[in-house]
Amino acid sequence: MGKDITPREANYRLQRGALLIDVRDDHERELGMAEGAIGAARAELESAPHRYIADQAAEVLLICQSGGRSMLAAEQLQRLGYPNVVSVRGGTSMWQAEGLPVTRPAGHVDADFHERYSRHLRLSEIGAKGQRRLEAATVVVIGAGGLGSPAAFYLAAAGIGRLRIVDDDAVDRSNLQRQILHADADTGLPKVDSAETRLSALNPRVDIEPVRERLTSDNVERLLLEADVVIDGADNFPVRYLLSDACVQLHKPLVYGAVHRFEGQVSVFDAGRQRGKAPCYRCLFPEPPPAEAAPNCSEVGVLGVLPGVIGLLQATEATKLLLGLGDPLTGRLLHFDALSMRFRETRLRPDPDCVVCAPGRAFPGYIDYAAFCAG
Repeated sequence: MGKDITPREANYRLQRGALLIDVRDDHERELGMAEGAIGAARAELESAPHRYIADQAAEVLLICQSGGRSMLAAEQLQRLGYPNVVSVRGGTSMWQAEGLPVTRPAGHVDADFHERYSRHLRLSEIGAKGQRRLEAATVVVIGAGGLGSPAAFYLAAAGIGRLRIVDDDAVDRSNLQRQILHADADTGLPKVDSAETRLSALNPRVDIEPVRERLTSDNVERLLLEADVVIDGADNFPVRYLLSDACVQLHKPLVYGAVHRFEGQVSVFDAGRQRGKAPCYRCLFPEPPPAEAAPNCSEVGVLGVLPGVIGLLQATEATKLLLGLGDPLTGRLLHFDALSMRFRETRLRPDPDCVVCAPGRAFPGYIDYAAFCAG
């Protein structure tokens, strides 16, 4: 018996009683299987072939994604005493390319889901289960400017189920050098409306909720209450302190970002969920710097691509938090210098005397943040 056969020959033999086994992992089979195949990951099949093949003399066809793994599995089964095992040349990719019938496991979602997110579904760390977690998540992005633009773009592309964009500003032509959610024709329009148009066009599966409001002590809890993750795309200290305090109070992870001229910072503040273990923004900056030490972009300028770098890092951290993947920047401040193209990291520890997040300390309530930051 030959070592491999074409998909059409495999389909012919399948119709005449041969057993077709897809040896890819579960998350790969979510993308679609040759119709009539049963699923058994290669390692499982090789370790206990009798669970899937009742008769050692049976004609068995093995298929994977492109033919490599199924060929190795066929060789191993032949060594184990299964003489009539072959691999399907070109795997599922060629099977589909030749227009042969494909099915998906029970419980699959629509075809758009599998096509749109196929690269996520191929990652064992994400797969269909992780992608559904993203679709069930709500992320609140504060600011539709330099940081919020790239962060929101990539979160929408990744398939976050609901994106609430909060900004009370309108598009100005000076924004377009870095705020990629907006186009020249949007000048004068509310930023949240422009953001909704672009993000909905990118991924109509995502629920975009534009909120044209300035974040204040009166509305912050209402706007953040349903969030699984909050993105700080603010450009001023009063909002940053307000966001941090509210996220501690509401037990929300806050993905912080800031840019200045040619440098940027990113961190994750998660003190609300990890009292005494993770810092909040106030642990890093107990007091705001004087205004002359921290001018905004309109006063000193900013390299146009810099917010893109920092915003993408924020989107990455948000995605990791939602999926429970990797090592988030909790307790770490990542610095980026665009001129030297260098990253450096500063370790952050929670302040045991922090007025907001110290263990056992009652929430002090919201303050006049503008007055606090004005000194």
